[in-house]
Amino acid sequence: MTVYLNNLNENWVVDRLKNEWQVNNKDLTVLDPNAADVIWLIAPWTWNNVRKKFLKKKKVICSIYHIEEFKLSKQYVNDFYKRDKYVNEYHVISKKTESQLKKMTDKKITHIPFWVNQNIFFEIEQKEKLRHKYGLESNDYLIGSFQRDSEGSDPKKPKYIKGPDQFLQIIKHLKASNKNLKIVLTGKRRDYIKNELTKIGVDYQEFAMVDFNSLNELYNCLDLYIVASRIEGGPQAILECAITKTPIISTDVGVASEILHTESIFNMNNFEKAKPNTEVAFQNSQKHIIPDAFVPYRKLLST
Repeated sequence: MTVYLNNLNENWVVDRLKNEWQVNNKDLTVLDPNAADVIWLIAPWTWNNVRKKFLKKKKVICSIYHIEEFKLSKQYVNDFYKRDKYVNEYHVISKKTESQLKKMTDKKITHIPFWVNQNIFFEIEQKEKLRHKYGLESNDYLIGSFQRDSEGSDPKKPKYIKGPDQFLQIIKHLKASNKNLKIVLTGKRRDYIKNELTKIGVDYQEFAMVDFNSLNELYNCLDLYIVASRIEGGPQAILECAITKTPIISTDVGVASEILHTESIFNMNNFEKAKPNTEVAFQNSQKHIIPDAFVPYRKLLST
């Protein structure tokens, strides 16, 4: 059995996951779809980049990360069912997406969270030294947000599903009890959050697009990471915080309930009570490290 993964070239998290799969599963992976037994649409939105003759002849497995049910446009639905004609089986990374997808298709759905690379993300004990390296003060109370939260069409507008407005509501609450509060930002399209933080007088430091070494070090600088999203497929930040033992609280999105302790999951009516539990999160992250995390994927792709 051989597998071909469709092309991305988007400089996004799925590009990294695709590369990690190929490096660690060379015995299964081919670069020519003609030589593959299975086409894995790891980036479903790029399915048109695979020639239809291959989609018709091969087994096709399609990964779906999240479904924005509240704004399913006619275009989205049409595109879904055009692709669905070629798909034999679906893969989802969270149980929540599985329940959503069941409303749209009767094809087999397999739930397997994505892996986390413990060679990239890990705990670093020298916190003070790291803070000094990045110009962060030892007495700062550092809260991290490493995911884009502005719309691509207009960077000044918030991306609703990512919940930057909810993130800001929590920051306003924490500001009252943390005079040294500072927000650490990475990633693309952070315009909205930066403008709003300036309005409410909360300091921030942005590191834009950093490499994985710096990203891991920045996780290790934090006092808290907040996922305030309304909808997520992962996010990978949950697993990355878990394996680096970065304190994290999250809304009940994506894999949050599969990785975090219940006391670390909040809604906007009880976020004040949420508490990080790094030990539980770390233990749960160990189920998803390389290479063991590839085993269920290999099974999915070979059956």
